[in-house]
Amino acid sequence: MLRKSVVFAVFVPIVLMACTKPAKADASLQKAQSGTEAAVSPELRKLDTVLSVMSERAKEAVTISSKKEFLSDLEAVLTAEKKYRSDDLPLYTLIDKKNPVSADYVPKDLVPLVKNDLFSINRNDLSLRPDAYEALKELSAAALSDGIKILVSSTYRSYKYQENLFNYWVSVDGLEEAERESSRPGTSQHQLGSVIDFGSITDDFAETKMGQWIYANASDYGWSLSFPKGYEDVTGYRWECWHFRFIGKEACAFQKKYFSNIQQFMLEFIDIWKSS
Repeated sequence: MLRKSVVFAVFVPIVLMACTKPAKADASLQKAQSGTEAAVSPELRKLDTVLSVMSERAKEAVTISSKKEFLSDLEAVLTAEKKYRSDDLPLYTLIDKKNPVSADYVPKDLVPLVKNDLFSINRNDLSLRPDAYEALKELSAAALSDGIKILVSSTYRSYKYQENLFNYWVSVDGLEEAERESSRPGTSQHQLGSVIDFGSITDDFAETKMGQWIYANASDYGWSLSFPKGYEDVTGYRWECWHFRFIGKEACAFQKKYFSNIQQFMLEFIDIWKSS
């Protein structure tokens, strides 16, 4: 009986020690995990805050299955923006009816578009900011390899040009309709020098081979449709199947992955993120 008691007395501490080791390991693991969460929590909190102030329709459009992955992709997109002109307005600048640019803003080093073998132009006063021009050449070369020659119909517009254009449409259609079709001066994406109106600048463009090719392939070369069908309440403009803005390949992929491929939602998010 005594020997059994001794064995039991020795066995119990061993069992207790064996039981306490995993507990210590679990505590260490939990401490490490909580430290990691604390390290990333400011970014996560910022993400939640930014999303909370977006419109209800934007919230419905945003699909984020992993916040960690989203933040990693966001960092990559913001880093990509820095490879473009740093002495000009950022490539992702939000410009719309609520966010104008100044009357005297002119993109730096605008590149005139001239007749060439890659794409066609229908006017002699067209120009783009340099990064958009290079992207146009890349897009045009790809289209040409598929037997389609792109027609560029409108590009950079000055504040004054847009003012005259808007006033013209007001005189023709009235203010309410003009607001759907044209931008007030200072609120047009065209003033950024990174926008192209392709083809006929009519709804029929969507049914042409050129229009269908551009719609299917533009994002692979950094071009994004600005005013999609069914989003007039979001963009402020009716569907414009011909109007594409250069935002870079990275932003186009980010827009597709998280923002239901709606440019306005992504640019609004980035604008709020940068200012937060």
